[in-house]
Amino acid sequence: MRNKPNKTTSDKPTLLPAQAQVTLNNAIALHQQGNIDAAQTVYESILKSHPKNFDALHLLGVVATQRKQYQKAATLIGTAVKIQSNNARAHYNLGLAFQELRQFEFALQSYDEAIRLDPKYYVAHSNKAATLKELNQLESALQSYTTAIHLNPGLADAHSNCAVILQELNRLSEAIEYCHAAIQINPNSALAHYNNGIVLHDLKDFSGASINFENALKIKPDYAYVFGLMLHIKMKLCDWRDYERNINELFSQIMNGQKATTCFPVLGLTDSLQLQHQAALTYTANMFPPDDSLGDIPKKNRSGRIKLGYYSADLHNHATAYLMAELFELHDKNKFELFAFSFGPDTQDEMRARLLLAFDHFIDVRQQSDQSVAQLSRELGIDIAIDLKGYTTGARPRIFSYRAAPIQVSYLGYPGTLGASYMDYLIADHTLIPPESQAYYSEKIAYLPNTYQVNDRARAISSRRFSKQELGLPEKGFVFCCFNNNFKITPSMLDTWVRILNAVQGSVLWLFEDNEAAGRNLREQATLRGLDPSRLVFAPRMSLPDHLARHKAADLFLDTLPCNAHTTASDALWAGLPLITCKGESFASRVAASLLHAIDLPELVTTNITDYEQLAIELARNTEKLQYIKETLDANKLTKPLFNTDLFSTHIEQAYTLMFERYQADFPAGHL
Repeated sequence: MRNKPNKTTSDKPTLLPAQAQVTLNNAIALHQQGNIDAAQTVYESILKSHPKNFDALHLLGVVATQRKQYQKAATLIGTAVKIQSNNARAHYNLGLAFQELRQFEFALQSYDEAIRLDPKYYVAHSNKAATLKELNQLESALQSYTTAIHLNPGLADAHSNCAVILQELNRLSEAIEYCHAAIQINPNSALAHYNNGIVLHDLKDFSGASINFENALKIKPDYAYVFGLMLHIKMKLCDWRDYERNINELFSQIMNGQKATTCFPVLGLTDSLQLQHQAALTYTANMFPPDDSLGDIPKKNRSGRIKLGYYSADLHNHATAYLMAELFELHDKNKFELFAFSFGPDTQDEMRARLLLAFDHFIDVRQQSDQSVAQLSRELGIDIAIDLKGYTTGARPRIFSYRAAPIQVSYLGYPGTLGASYMDYLIADHTLIPPESQAYYSEKIAYLPNTYQVNDRARAISSRRFSKQELGLPEKGFVFCCFNNNFKITPSMLDTWVRILNAVQGSVLWLFEDNEAAGRNLREQATLRGLDPSRLVFAPRMSLPDHLARHKAADLFLDTLPCNAHTTASDALWAGLPLITCKGESFASRVAASLLHAIDLPELVTTNITDYEQLAIELARNTEKLQYIKETLDANKLTKPLFNTDLFSTHIEQAYTLMFERYQADFPAGHL
C-alpha cells in the first residue's frame, strides 16, 4: 500500500527539559560522527517520554534512511513534519525516503515543500530533478538541475546528470558541454566519466567512450555494470588488447554474482547458457525487481477480442519494425485488438506512417513514467503485453516489473532470457531452445513450429545495380561477406576467416564497418595473422533497399559465433545470398540455424568450427554446388515458411490464444 503525504497540523513540538535537550544534543553529535547505533538509542529513549519531539522523530527517521529502512523513515519523518511543518530539511529527508520507495509523486511534493521553505536549497532542486527524470518529465528535470547548478555551480553530479537528460533528448552537443564541466569540477568523479562515455557512444566516438569508461573504472573499480559495457565498446572497436584476460575476469565476476555487466554484452562474448542466465538474474534482481505497488490485476472473464499490447522504442525505420510490420497488418482484427505503446522517437518516417495504420490504437508514452505506462495498460485491459526490447537500447523493462498485463511475453528484440519472474513467456522455436536448455530460461517457452522470427515480405530491394568497383570489391575473386555488427567479430572468428581466405586463392572478405577504428583494428589483426589486409573490404551504411541490393555482389555470407546474424541473416536470405552458420548453445548463437531450417537449407548449418571452415571452402571451390544452393534459395523464398508471413501470423496468434486460455482456466504459465 502506498504512503500518503502527511498533512500539516497545528500540533506543537514537545519542548524538552534542559537535561533532555543536552542529551539530545549529545546524540546529534554522535550521529554526526557516524555513531548511528548510539544516536538511535538516545532518540528512541527520548521519544518514550516525549513522543511528539520533532528533532528525535526527524533524526530517528534519518537513521532509518541510513539503514535503508525507507518505509520506517517515511513514517517517522512524516510524523515529524505534521508536528513542525516549517523545517525544509525534514521535508527534504521525507522526499528522500519517498524517492527510495519509488513513490515519486509524494517525493516531488516533499521536495517542492522544502524548496518553498528554502528556495536556495540546491540539493532539494537536484533531487527533485532526479525524481522528475524517473517520471520521464525530462524537460522539467533539466530545468530543476540547471536551477541547482545556478545556486551552486560546483555541483559536478548535477552537471553530469544534466548531460544524461540532454543525451536522452538527443541534444548531444549540449550534453558534451555539461560532461566536460562535470569533469573539470571533479576530475575524480566516476559518474562524470561514465556519463561522458555514454554521450560519446551516442556520438559514435567509441574510442572516446572506451577511454571514459576505463577512467570511471580506475576511479571506482566496482562501478556497477561498467566493466561489461567497456568490453562491449571495445568489441565495437575490434580492440582486442587484453581480450582473454578481460573476458575471463568478466565471466568470473558474473558467476560470483557481481554487478559486472548488463545482459546484452554477454551475448557477443559467449554462448554459455549458464553465464547468460546468471548475468540476467543478477542484473534484473538489482535493477528491475518485481514491484507490487500497483497490486494484483483482477481476473476478468473476457468473451470479446484478446487485447494485445506491443511495447517498443523501435516503431519507426528500425530493424525490428522492418521484420514485424507485416505481422501487425495481418493480425486477425476480429480476434485481436492491437495496441502499440511507443516510447521511442516520433521520426515521422515512412515506417512510422505504415505502423500508425496497422494498429487499432497507437499510444506515444515517451513522457510517461514506467509505472504510469503499466497503470495505463491495466486501465485499457491489455491481456497480453509483448515486450519487443528486452535489454536492448531504449528498453524500459520496469514497465513489466509493475505487471502491465496478466500475461507478459518477451519477443524478438532480445535473443535470450531476461531473468525476470514477471516475464511469463519467451517466444522461440525448437532449434533455438531444445528441451534440455529450458532450465537456463526464467520464462516458459512458447514454441512456434518453424522459426521464431517473423519477416516482412514488403521489404523492397533496390533496382540499383552496383559495380564491384564502386563497392571497393575486386573484379575477380570469390567474395565472402559478413554484414553483422562489428562487436560480433571475436579474435577466434577472425582466425577462422583468415584460414578460409588462405584456402581460397584470390578471395576477399567484405565486412560491415560501423566505425573507422574497427576497420583499422581488423586490418592490423589480419596482418598479425599473416593475411594481406587488402583482402578485407569494408562496407559503409546505406539505405535498406540499397543495402539489400548490394548483397548481389557477394557470393557467400559467413556468419559469426557466439552471436549469429539475426536480421542480417534474414536480409541476406531475402536478397538471395546463401549463408553458412555454426550453431552454438545459446539462443543468440542459433538464430541463423533457425532461419536456415525454416527456408529448408539445413545443409548450411554446422555444429563446429572445423565443419564451418570446410563448408565455406568447399562452396567457394565448388561453383556448381553453390549455384544449386542459390537456385534452391530462390525457389524456397516464397514456398517455405521463413518468408510466409501469413503462416507465421497464424502460428503466433495460436500461441497467444493458448497463453490466454491457460490464464482464463487458472493454469500457470507453462511451456507451449
